[in-house]
Amino acid sequence: MKKKKGFAKIEPYIWILPSVLLMSVFILVPIFYVFRMAFSEVSKAGRIKGFAGMANFNKVLGSPVFGMVLKNTVIWTVVVVGVSTVLGFILALLLNNKFKGRKIARAIIVFPWATTLVIQASAWNFIINTDYGTLNTLLMKLHLIDHAVNWTATAGAYFAWEMACGVFVTIPFVCFTVLAGLQSIDATYYEAATVDGASYWQSLFHITIPLVKPSLTVSTVLNIIYVFNSFPIIWTMTKGDPANRTDTLVTYLYKLAFYNGKQGQAAAVSVIGFLILLVCASVYMVNTLKKGEQ
Repeated sequence: MKKKKGFAKIEPYIWILPSVLLMSVFILVPIFYVFRMAFSEVSKAGRIKGFAGMANFNKVLGSPVFGMVLKNTVIWTVVVVGVSTVLGFILALLLNNKFKGRKIARAIIVFPWATTLVIQASAWNFIINTDYGTLNTLLMKLHLIDHAVNWTATAGAYFAWEMACGVFVTIPFVCFTVLAGLQSIDATYYEAATVDGASYWQSLFHITIPLVKPSLTVSTVLNIIYVFNSFPIIWTMTKGDPANRTDTLVTYLYKLAFYNGKQGQAAAVSVIGFLILLVCASVYMVNTLKKGEQ
């Protein structure tokens, strides 16, 4: 009996041991290696020569490009996460209603999320192309414009299209995460609210949103991480050009590491991004938990 009780205490740890080992090998070890590179002098071949202190961080923070790239990253993350969360929530409310063809509609919504980001970005590049893009062709056939429009005349315009693509591919994730939360809400809450004379908007703000907050929290935190670290869309559409004006931290550190051979500085940028994400996610989670307790 004592042996069985002793085994019962350690059994849960035995089951999670493989996951812990996998996380250690594929997550913790690479993180440690990146931190080590960030504080070391690294050759162009990626060989660590010795301790360099804060030299890599000083070079990165002293570069005039870094400020612009960081600003782009913040704008990219806030716009894509914010807009996709709002639109995804609205879409989830619509898909939660019963109507003919609801299953087909849900299947169509998931397509952008199921398709690889490289394909999505390539498709958007084709749509907005000035010479043969489908957007210009469609608008000219509808007689809304009489000549081809250059939709990417400036770096800001191109960056806006990249954000539009980011929103488009992110909406399905938010939608289905929120939809899962909506379907877990007991219908009796709405029945009671209707009996008490509550309007649709009162039910939305006092029943739906508070009860779906856990799902929104999960989707928002994961979206911040995914969008902040998103590489394929920007790299496929512009590669951060012209002159780093559409770069984010991820594409910028890629250029530093594999184009310029500055792997130590690239690691420093990676560490800065990691710390920013850690702080943002922690603050958001703490504030959400405090509001939930209240």
